[in-house]
Amino acid sequence: MSNLLVVDLPAAPHAAGLEHGRQAGALIDANVAVYFDRFRREAQLSADEVRDRARRYLRVVEEREPAYVETMHGVSESSRVPLVDLAVLNMRYELIYSQYSAINQGTGVHVAGGCTAFAVTPEASADGRLWLGQNWDWFPEVHGLVMRVRRDDGFTVAAFTEAGIVGGKIGMNSAGLGLVINGLLSNRDDWARLHLPFHVRTWHMLHSASLADAVAVVTREERSCSANFLLGQANGHAEVVDVEAAPHATCTLGPTGGVLAHTNHFYDPEALDIRQPLDEETTSTYNRAARIRHLLDEGRRAGTLHATGLMDILRDHVGYPDSICRHPNPAFPDEERLETVVSVLEDLTARRMYVAAGPPCRSSYQEIAL
Repeated sequence: MSNLLVVDLPAAPHAAGLEHGRQAGALIDANVAVYFDRFRREAQLSADEVRDRARRYLRVVEEREPAYVETMHGVSESSRVPLVDLAVLNMRYELIYSQYSAINQGTGVHVAGGCTAFAVTPEASADGRLWLGQNWDWFPEVHGLVMRVRRDDGFTVAAFTEAGIVGGKIGMNSAGLGLVINGLLSNRDDWARLHLPFHVRTWHMLHSASLADAVAVVTREERSCSANFLLGQANGHAEVVDVEAAPHATCTLGPTGGVLAHTNHFYDPEALDIRQPLDEETTSTYNRAARIRHLLDEGRRAGTLHATGLMDILRDHVGYPDSICRHPNPAFPDEERLETVVSVLEDLTARRMYVAAGPPCRSSYQEIAL
């Protein structure tokens, strides 16, 4: 597959949005069409209802995070995509995940998404580096890109995002801080709480200079929907923490034997007083969690937890098609077939990120330098 588009953006919000829209306008148009179709077919929401909910979120973000909305205005201006449709993209996590949770509690027929994420500490890695990695599994037709933002003081962020979403979700910064994520569902998910959206939070986390600051973005206030955030930082010494976040509560997990892995279920839902409305994804998330932990433990013993070895893990096909390297499952309806859209490996020690478009078994990793 071809490489992902890499967009270098200025630090000023409106200018960053203008450049994002100029370079990715066609991809943004395609993503808008994908999501409105998905909302109609899967989430059972009309375009008017989705736009109404997005407008309500937009007012909250305008009040609390005006720079984020200023960036969206820039994208809208250069891409000619209406601001409300960009709001649908940028708030789509809350809009679609809360709907999945509500539907699944009644029928149990909707797939929430599938991602496999991990961390390897210097004590466990073969090269003494701190690594984060992830396969982001989602709708195959969604278009992504890598944005790289460099501030005047030299602070730099590189992150994968869906075209049109101005806050990156998987990436790292020049302070050696990295982030990978997993979608989660709980019975408490509800978009109407109108808390700070997922993609605004991840962008703030990626712009944090310290691990403590990044964790606080998740924990200092409640959330509308559940999610998992796996963070690491190599800045003098290495730290890793995983934050499982339900709307009303969080818990943290640390590495065991120098490694940590997470997929798409809460590890201790009872501690957070939630229920997980899992469906077909149940088997996949538990199998992928067991498989990635096995591969990481095996790699630690064999001394193969380095760049090449970790890329091989991300290409693993045990349990195909619902494997770590994810492929559409023909047993599911078309709208429920997921695929690895991007594979990311972050060398936080050396400040380098490697990304592969699509399932990594079919792609080479391109290096993104900070």
